Amino acid sequence: MASLLLLSKPFSRTSSSKEGFSCLESLSSYLPNLSLSPSLRVKFSTMPPTPKKLQVRAAGSSFGTHFRVTTYGESHGGGVGCVIDGVPPRRPLSEANLQVELNRRRPDQSQVTFPRKETDTCKILSGVYEGMTTGTPIHVFVPNIDPRGHDYSEMLVAYRPSHADATYDMKYGIRSVQGGGRSSARETIGRVAAGAVAKKILRDFSGTEVLAYVSQVHNLVLPVELVDHDTLRLDQIESNIARCPDPEYAQKMIAAIDTVRERGDSIGGVVTCIVRNCPRGLGSPVFDKLEAELAKALMSIPSTKGFEIGSGFAGTLLTGSEHNDEFFIDEHNRIRTRTNRSGGIQGGVSNGEIIHMRVAIKPTATIASIHTDVNQKKFNIVTYSYSRMLAVPVVEAMVAIVLLDQLMAQYAQGNLFSLNQDLQEPLKLPKFVEIDETAALSL
Repeated sequence: MASLLLLSKPFSRTSSSKEGFSCLESLSSYLPNLSLSPSLRVKFSTMPPTPKKLQVRAAGSSFGTHFRVTTYGESHGGGVGCVIDGVPPRRPLSEANLQVELNRRRPDQSQVTFPRKETDTCKILSGVYEGMTTGTPIHVFVPNIDPRGHDYSEMLVAYRPSHADATYDMKYGIRSVQGGGRSSARETIGRVAAGAVAKKILRDFSGTEVLAYVSQVHNLVLPVELVDHDTLRLDQIESNIARCPDPEYAQKMIAAIDTVRERGDSIGGVVTCIVRNCPRGLGSPVFDKLEAELAKALMSIPSTKGFEIGSGFAGTLLTGSEHNDEFFIDEHNRIRTRTNRSGGIQGGVSNGEIIHMRVAIKPTATIASIHTDVNQKKFNIVTYSYSRMLAVPVVEAMVAIVLLDQLMAQYAQGNLFSLNQDLQEPLKLPKFVEIDETAALSL
């Protein structure tokens, strides 16, 4: 039998080197007296532990876990794009599928957006073979064909107010001067391309639809009762340049934008986004709640300043009895809620109701008015610039990316074994849910 020894000075990471070697010497004097089994081998080392290599992972340009999107490129560089990891294999996908969404994002389509002329024509460089996804990373590239670096010559010596010019210098000590680099809205091309992939997979798998529209411009608010989220269609949203589904309010919004634009100024607004046919069970407590993931995704879009879901801040004006969503069993024997103040998410998990959220977009900081700016030498100077605006397809893209990422997480964890038939339902689209064929054709 091996003897059990208790040393008066046990080993400790806080012990000095001298104490450590003293303990080793004491221990070595006892070793000859130990009767050890041949199968037991004791090895002692006086070498200091090898320090672990400290690595800092570059952050800020990738989003998602299972469906992971990394965007790259700068506003007036050679081009922009994205790399998409985690796309399921053997799914039909073409550049035309992506181009539909990229055309919606293109900034030169009306007098209320940016005058730069870019076709935003995409090229899939990898991850697709003969029209089918291979399961490997998909690389999408969009060249910049109308770079206007000379338009930003004043940025060499000036910080534009409410832009990222000054803060990028504060963070990195260097920045891409032309067009703001990564802070430019042109970075969102990669998001929209990846979002197009996500939207297509969501529709194919579960019939999920993501639609966004402008619900407010400055102090002009579209009344909630004028939009039916159960029947809203993409063609209604795209019927006017304001992307407001109500024609009358769309004209009012366009007039408000034109009035301010003629003064060389800009105004902000609100984009509302809805999700229909979202599978139940998406989102994970406690830090990966679905609304938390959506909030992060949407607040990463340039110029966003606020996020609400369901009743949002207005819910604070209600009592608990007024705010609660009462349950009932529908004609398909599914648990539903009579109201939807929760916005389709309860406890951080989707409940199958329509998810509806709102994103606040600040007034565009790049305007055609005279500013008093501060340059890097901290002297006041004057600059002159112009206006631009876009958001709706970018909001849809980021929501779709979050949903697909969460769907893949739920499928990986929850579908390894059989479901609890009494409480759960398949993630795929139930047979009784109808899909809007008009919207399907756009994908």
